[in-house]
Order: sequence, then structure tokens, then C-alpha cells
Amino acid sequence: MPNSKDGPKTKPTDASAVDYLTTQAPENRRADGLALLDLFTEVTGEHPVMWGESIVGFGRYTYTNTSKKPADWPLTGFSPRKAQITIYIMTGYSDRPELVDGLGKFTARGSCLYFKKLADLDRDRLKALIKWGYDTMKLRYKA
Repeated sequence: MPNSKDGPKTKPTDASAVDYLTTQAPENRRADGLALLDLFTEVTGEHPVMWGESIVGFGRYTYTNTSKKPADWPLTGFSPRKAQITIYIMTGYSDRPELVDGLGKFTARGSCLYFKKLADLDRDRLKALIKWGYDTMKLRYKA
């Protein structure tokens, strides 16, 4: 969650996620980005919102940032970046090793899961992990 002294730099916009994924996302990530858009929409039941220039977010929660100010962030989401795709599971991954084991070829740090292509991941496990993270955050923050 990028922050500056004035608050988060990454905020929701009115930009279209579909437009971003079909015209502005790195070309090598567009097909996977559109597939993830469908997957996240199905799992969360939420309308996608662009956060900043490259994060497709679903839902919203308010947290207290390091400067003790309230800030908003998506409950879950993804970003098809040039080098790899990032999925944001805000709860992290350590509580669900049964979903992470066998997920496929990825790396994880904090609340971010990084991978090169969607075909490298088990979609059923990925859907379950996204649903668990989304539902847990929704309950935790009463979002």
C-alpha cells in the first residue's frame, strides 16, 4: 500500500478496467489480465475498479496507515505488470498452506503473489485462495 505524507498515492479512479486490460496493460499480460478479470469478478461478485494506473481492485476497506490516517485499499485485486502479474491477497498466505501447496509456479511476499503466466497456476486453488482472502477481509473490516 503505497503511502506518502499526504496519504496513499494509489487511489480508485473512474478508468475502465476492461479498457486498461485491452489497450494499456503490457501486451504480453493482456489475455491473462482479462481472464483474471473474469475470475475475480466471479469470485467476489464485485465490479472491478482501477486503483491508480495499473491495479484492478475488487471491494474496498479502510485501514489506518502508518501516519495514523484512514486510507482505502481494495479487498483484493491484481496488476498485470510487464515483468510478472501480481495478485493481492491482503490477508497474506501463511494461514492457508493447503491452498498454496500445489498452486503452481509463483513467488510470494507479504500480501503479494507473483507469477509469469496464469497457465502456471492451478485455477481451482487460485479461486479458493482469492475467495478466502476476500471473504476474510470483508469480515475483518466489515466491508
